[in-house]
Amino acid sequence: MPETVDAIVIGAGHNGLVAANTLADAGWDVLVLEAQPTPGGAVRSGEVAAEGFTTDLFSSFYPLTAASPIIKSMALEDYGLAWRHAPHVLAHPLRDGRAAVLSRDLDETADSLDAFAPGDGDAWRRLFEQWLEIKEPLLKALFTPFPPVKGGLGIVRSLGLPETLRFARFAVTPVRRYAEERFSGEGGGLLLAGNALHSDLFPEGPASALFGWLLCMLGQDVGFPVPEGGSGRLIDAMVERLNARAGQLRVSNRVDSVLLRGGRAVGVRTADGREVLARRAVLADVAAPILYDRLVGRENLPPRMREDLDRFEWDDATLKVNWALSGPVPWKAKGCAGAGTVHVGVDLDQLTDYAADLKTGRVPTRPFILFGQTTTADPTRSPAGTESAWAYTHLSRRGPLDSATVDAHVARMEVTLEEYAPGFRDLVIGRHVQRPSDLESSDASLDAGAINGGTSGLHQMLFFRPTPGLGRPETVISGLYLASSSAHPSGGVHGAPGWNAARAALSASRGTGRLASRGVVAATRYLARG
Repeated sequence: MPETVDAIVIGAGHNGLVAANTLADAGWDVLVLEAQPTPGGAVRSGEVAAEGFTTDLFSSFYPLTAASPIIKSMALEDYGLAWRHAPHVLAHPLRDGRAAVLSRDLDETADSLDAFAPGDGDAWRRLFEQWLEIKEPLLKALFTPFPPVKGGLGIVRSLGLPETLRFARFAVTPVRRYAEERFSGEGGGLLLAGNALHSDLFPEGPASALFGWLLCMLGQDVGFPVPEGGSGRLIDAMVERLNARAGQLRVSNRVDSVLLRGGRAVGVRTADGREVLARRAVLADVAAPILYDRLVGRENLPPRMREDLDRFEWDDATLKVNWALSGPVPWKAKGCAGAGTVHVGVDLDQLTDYAADLKTGRVPTRPFILFGQTTTADPTRSPAGTESAWAYTHLSRRGPLDSATVDAHVARMEVTLEEYAPGFRDLVIGRHVQRPSDLESSDASLDAGAINGGTSGLHQMLFFRPTPGLGRPETVISGLYLASSSAHPSGGVHGAPGWNAARAALSASRGTGRLASRGVVAATRYLARG
């Protein structure tokens, strides 16, 4: 007889583990199946650059995690998780030796921006005041299923209708325009636009101001913390919490297909041919194309949804380099020395050039480099006096991603770092490169190193994510839920896609919730059929 559980979660990324823990909290018998030999998806760490140097292999620095009410509710500190902070959150240096510095100390951030133009510090203070005014309803709106009724109403109550309209305008404004409206000098724009480029939004793109502002305000408020001992400690805590609730996790167990009967997901088939049945739900913490193309099969989808999937857009390819350094990075701009994250290589105009290269298939001649100093944030990451560092940049999916192109770009990254930190290359005692293909082989959902589960462009967000629909975790197949960053509200380590999927599955198992769930699935099917 096949093994039977209440729910199967495909994938042990952080979203899958949030979903599994949420279901286990409700008393469900949960089984998580992970293809890789270790759990975590894009939240893992290890010693790859040199012995004794811990590297965050994928994601690192977690403002969304620190602010997420979902992660907070899990009380992971009770399971060994500890957060550490760098002296400063982030810095964005220029070639002339100046740097805009974001600090959890509001006065320090303001002083940094006033050095670019007097009065810009007060402009930043006003942005932060607005953040504090709407933080709670805004986060509720971001992290709950679409439409965000309660969070949206909370924003209106906090701001009033006239200011809510102005906030709505801001939410779709390009970050370059927003910076021009708010600041006289370059500093504020560097912080906002650099943070917007943590996604694949470009400085002239709609909604880039909102994304940049969100990360900046989170940095000002909760910082960009890291788990003590490596990003994998966050996953260790989630797994330990799941074990305490009798949930099961099996690694090196790849799911090959979702079992369908009568239009409903009833279980999965693994790579070794075993079938595992689910009495209540199957939740998929995998990218949408993997779920629908590989696990469900397009023949089981409505024709219009197949067309929509053909239009699904991945975010940019990613190249990541990890270093073991014999000493601290010798930055020319002293504001970078204590920053956990440093944005290196471009000013605001060059950010536009970089984004244009990515959109048109060119290899950027001036790469925008996100550089992480994890020992600066967490001294346990490497021996005293050394630095465990990493950097990533993007390459265009339309351009070449062959070994020669990637290797040349690694060299270009190090030339850029040498320019901003003379003597950097002399400190390198170990180097480890993660090419786009390496990232994908480590986690199939990181297609060519796509780190957000699909573009963050406005055309594939909200109720357009991952295809036009309701923006909810329910799929066209009853009992099957999308629990990955391909679902609303997209990428970032905040747990919302997994939590939303688990909540939807729980609701579908109860009285009136069962009827509501059937209505949502019926509406989703209708929209997919046209």
